[in-house]
Amino acid sequence: MSTVVSYLPNASPTTVQSQFQSQVSDAEIRRIFDAQRATALRLRTSTAAERIAKIRKLRDALMARREELITAGYADFKKPPAEVELTELLPVVCEANDAMRHIKKWMKATKVWPSRMTFGLKAWVQYEPKGRSLIISPWNYPVNLTFCPLVSAIAAGNTAILKPSEMTPHLSALMVKIVKDIFTEDEVAIFEGDAAVSTTLLSLPFDHIFFTGSPAIGKVVMGAAAKHLTSCTLELGGKSPTIVDATADLKLAAQNILWGKFTNNGQTCIAPDHVFVHASVKDEFVRQCKTVLDTTYGADARAQQASPFLARIVNERHTARIKGLLDDATAKGAKVLTGGAVDSADCYIAPTLIENIPADARIMSEEIFGPLLPIVTFNQIGEVIDRINADPKPLALYIWSKDDAAIDKVLKQTSAGGTCINHTVVHFLHGNLPFGGVNNSGIGRAHGLYGFRDFSHERAVVRTQIMLAKMFFPPYNDKMRKIINILLKTV
Repeated sequence: MSTVVSYLPNASPTTVQSQFQSQVSDAEIRRIFDAQRATALRLRTSTAAERIAKIRKLRDALMARREELITAGYADFKKPPAEVELTELLPVVCEANDAMRHIKKWMKATKVWPSRMTFGLKAWVQYEPKGRSLIISPWNYPVNLTFCPLVSAIAAGNTAILKPSEMTPHLSALMVKIVKDIFTEDEVAIFEGDAAVSTTLLSLPFDHIFFTGSPAIGKVVMGAAAKHLTSCTLELGGKSPTIVDATADLKLAAQNILWGKFTNNGQTCIAPDHVFVHASVKDEFVRQCKTVLDTTYGADARAQQASPFLARIVNERHTARIKGLLDDATAKGAKVLTGGAVDSADCYIAPTLIENIPADARIMSEEIFGPLLPIVTFNQIGEVIDRINADPKPLALYIWSKDDAAIDKVLKQTSAGGTCINHTVVHFLHGNLPFGGVNNSGIGRAHGLYGFRDFSHERAVVRTQIMLAKMFFPPYNDKMRKIINILLKTV
């Protein structure tokens, strides 16, 4: 679940809307980074029990501050209590519990069978911590997207420095309290602040960086990491398409797609960005969607704005950005089917369905990251596949269909970070699946074993049992050449 990140290294002051009174100094950042070096070396021999104890403390601290999390989430952008629990607290608890159950197994060396050329050698893969890690997290799910990667970093035996977004100050301040209460700064540290803090952190030679945000900022992070040849996990975003074909369960599709779209008021990177609907069922699908909106959020504009189940856009700048996408589309001929209300002072944009959108409208090329849902009609599934393949590879792709052949065709002829069939967004919560993007939508994998591996170095180890290689020691002779010739034909 990534987002458009507000802080951009080397950004001008007008780009960043910091809400903090003080700024950590470069010297303080360097001091703590240096202090983590000795700890990182010590943690190479840390036990599963030690790592489990740290993760348990993090989980228990979050649970103890459950009500504070709800209060902070509402203060930052009127996040409904159930959404705080479902999308912020629950994923971290699941990640922590899964790691505690499996760390001992994950840490074990993996035996490897010899190949034909390595008979006589015993081999295994040994998992070792990468060392000092940096976790830069966004504002849309700040607790989830800070502490889930932290669980993986701890499980793998690393130290960590956390940089949450400045755009959700109440949740960030609470995370600072949690981290400082349960960790020493040489193990896990956290820094609030704006672009200058991010820039300083990215200049340091970390052993691994885990970044969640937009593709544009991901390129900046990757560029900074390249200066030190630092490995990266980049959880990015993109325009995740949804397909509803003529065989789909339209009522269930409408309920589920709108849930995935309008949770957190659309500020979710794996939210359905736009929906391709078969022409024969488009009108009925729209009717079902309107029914869902009326029964879930209210039957008119005033009721929807007063709904306790709709979060707000994080700030006025992002509200203006989303409004700009809507205004641009309608100015070019798009039709609003329902919604469209905007209250900039309240950072509110109504859940909006829109159709007849021209190809040159910005909403069809820019990640929406808000409560606007374009509906695009199609006749042949090949049209949709061609359009998906013409765009950068998305973080998620959703298929609503009962036609196995059509589902298989979409899966085989497209590429996406993850896919749900007759569902949306839940692959993020599946701890046994790798979560991540592909190319423009991300690099690397998160969650469970996959997160553990991304924060680990898989060290290849061989141990000699029979020294067969001595037959290839110089001086070289005809007998050796005959052996090589045999090997070339048999390996």
